[in-house]
Amino acid sequence: MEKTALVEQLKAQIIEALLLEDLTPNDIDPAAPLFVEGLGLDSIDALELILLLEKHYGIRVEDPKERREILQSINTMADYILKHETEV
Repeated sequence: MEKTALVEQLKAQIIEALLLEDLTPNDIDPAAPLFVEGLGLDSIDALELILLLEKHYGIRVEDPKERREILQSINTMADYILKHETEV
């Protein structure tokens, strides 16, 4: 999958999974931080994003340090998914 398409797909999936009904995919900067700044997500949201990766992309991330790196932004999530796709 092309990264641009994946980023747009992730934006829509995050809005749906986290019930961010007041946002549209165009409102989300894929380079912006997901936590504290940017979308201002919290630890509960992080769990939802981990479940999203498992459900939609078959990716399990057990290591908390790796999770923090992957969930920095939508771009880092997309990069990880694309990297994982090529390893399979």
